[in-house]
Amino acid sequence: MPKHWADFQYEIYLNGMTGAVPRLPTDLTRLEELTEQRLGPGPVGYVAGSAGSGSTARANRAALERRRIVPRMLRDVHERDLTVEVLGRTLPAPLALAPIGVLSIMHPDAEPAAARAAAAQGVPFVLSSASSTPMEQVAEASGDGERWFQLYWPKDREVARSFLGRAKAAGYTALVVTLDTPLLAWRPRDLDQAYLPFLHGVGTANYFSDPAFRAGLAKPVHEDPNAAVLHFVGMFADPGKTWPDLAFLRENWDGPIVLKGVLHPDDARRAADAGVDGVVVSNHGGRQVAGAVAAADALPRVAGAVGDRLTVLFDSGVRTGDDIAKALALGARAVLVGRPYAYGLGLDGQAGVEHVIRCLLAELDLTLALSGHAGPGSLGPDDLAVESA
Repeated sequence: MPKHWADFQYEIYLNGMTGAVPRLPTDLTRLEELTEQRLGPGPVGYVAGSAGSGSTARANRAALERRRIVPRMLRDVHERDLTVEVLGRTLPAPLALAPIGVLSIMHPDAEPAAARAAAAQGVPFVLSSASSTPMEQVAEASGDGERWFQLYWPKDREVARSFLGRAKAAGYTALVVTLDTPLLAWRPRDLDQAYLPFLHGVGTANYFSDPAFRAGLAKPVHEDPNAAVLHFVGMFADPGKTWPDLAFLRENWDGPIVLKGVLHPDDARRAADAGVDGVVVSNHGGRQVAGAVAAADALPRVAGAVGDRLTVLFDSGVRTGDDIAKALALGARAVLVGRPYAYGLGLDGQAGVEHVIRCLLAELDLTLALSGHAGPGSLGPDDLAVESA
């Protein structure tokens, strides 16, 4: 039986009969401001901040806002089914939690809380390489939940090979390889606070727990943590990687491989030619290239180029259920949501993340129904109108 996500609104109204109201706003665009008020400037800036002046992050929102849904009438939407097939798995809705590192700066329960929330709602959790918690502990927290592993592709091949082996052993089913972060971008909010959590050993749990990483240290991590941090910084990413290097991933991972950060249709075609399974159309939420194309503006061209060959996913700028509907109409099979769930975590732990997931999917369900769609499959570009910029 498909899940009736829209029922969440009736649950809220019925709870109101006893005087109870939601602990967090149901307008998820308000979460960032609340988080700013409650958390310190370093952690908030790290999650909310973006590259340069923030122009790419603003463009992401503008590109989604500019596209307007054109509702259709007198279509039977009494029974709706949001399930989708993604990378060979059946998901209850076209949503996953995007990889976000160092979640312990938002809440002490960190990645395990987010993984439990995703599992409770049946949506995939994508664990960042730069998590605050080792991947095995996060896998244990997620139980039978669908989990994918995001790789920041390190210079050290043995560490990369070890990460892939550990992730496979821990039940991560898909590999999401982030391509757009061979270097950290110029991020003024972090720079103005001189705040980079990795230098304090936060977000390094997968590395510090890894035998291949530790083999490169002169002393154990606890004896010389500064040396361990420097070793991490030296290998975290590799600007020298090129397309032929993808063969290494296929040799060491036998599940689906998705390349994250693809914005140009030619790169999408190269990904398809390389034999990967999917791409995420993403500009890292505006955190990497100031002045970059908005992800929603790039999505139609990528979907048009490879949508018949690859699973096309989308992230960057998603804040609402109608944003998800627009991305699906533009050619995405499913959407990854990032900052909103991090804010939910920071404000209310696991319950906050579940609140964000349920709000997004209730709003998506209602948006589809009120626009004349019984499921994601009937959405297409003709269901959108584009306002002039």
